[in-house]
Amino acid sequence: MDLLNRKQGSEVLAVEARGLFKAFGQNRAVDGVDLNVRAGTIYGVLGPNGAGKTTTINMLATLLRPDGGSAKIFGHDVVKESQIVRQLIGVTGQYASVDESLSATENLMIFSRLLGLGRAEARNKTVELLEEFGLTEAAKRPLKNFSGGMRRRLDLAASLIAQPPLIFLDEPTTGLDPRTRSQMWDTIRRLVNTGSTILLTTQYLEEADQLADRVAVIDRGRVVAEGTVDELKASVGTSSLQLIVHNPLDIEAACRTIEQVLKVHPTVTSGKITAPMANADLVTDLLISLREAGIHLAEMSVQKPTLDEVFLTITGQGVQDHSQQASDASSSKQEARV
Repeated sequence: MDLLNRKQGSEVLAVEARGLFKAFGQNRAVDGVDLNVRAGTIYGVLGPNGAGKTTTINMLATLLRPDGGSAKIFGHDVVKESQIVRQLIGVTGQYASVDESLSATENLMIFSRLLGLGRAEARNKTVELLEEFGLTEAAKRPLKNFSGGMRRRLDLAASLIAQPPLIFLDEPTTGLDPRTRSQMWDTIRRLVNTGSTILLTTQYLEEADQLADRVAVIDRGRVVAEGTVDELKASVGTSSLQLIVHNPLDIEAACRTIEQVLKVHPTVTSGKITAPMANADLVTDLLISLREAGIHLAEMSVQKPTLDEVFLTITGQGVQDHSQQASDASSSKQEARV
């Protein structure tokens, strides 16, 4: 079947999953997951440890056989046409699959040869990828001397040797420092700009906010919310208006004005006035009223709901902060086995 014939409306779908199910004994690791991923986009899958993210990725990537439901990659069934699917995908897992006793060059050469490239073609592809991922200067060093970020970049480079149209990235920046994480984000954006589709699992809310065109939130093996980042934020409440007045003595008068104009009840914390902003058009009226009342503003901002609030509202639990995630390798390993 032509890859471009699998569409939803006029959109090419890279991934279609319907009712995906996987159990390990009495544990329903994935319990009826539905996904639609448009080609040429970054799709984020969020969820706490043990939510079923990695198990879902493994089924879509033909590494695990589903116990129920169906999944297609560019129209090809992951069970019945697994060999074709494997030619269309690249996979980078939570832990690097490279050999740390070898150099970056040797690792990429081995992967290239295993994928059927000739010696000259493999050498050219290796040089190209090392340059793309900023590893040329360290190309001959053993990986055991690489930083965690360098190993992750090499692992991603290895998954791109065959230039697959769909790339699965399972928590690709876990444990990386902020600078290296930002570099990985830039690399991921470049991949999409050159035509790839990315399905990304992550626990970093900022990562999904920065990268994903659409997001699915998975909790206890089910998709509990799906949409753009803005849609998910809007689902847990409106934006809020935050004001600081020049004269603290004007706070009470400012609050009365907000109640009259915006028809909401503001709160005051440490001198900052916060009010729900259900109707943005009324903000101009409020500013005019404050000026007419002689109340001068020192600061004004609009705060959207955060993805943290989305998690707390939808799943009833927060996602670990970055420092916890970096040190909580044991929990991640448990999910990798689920």
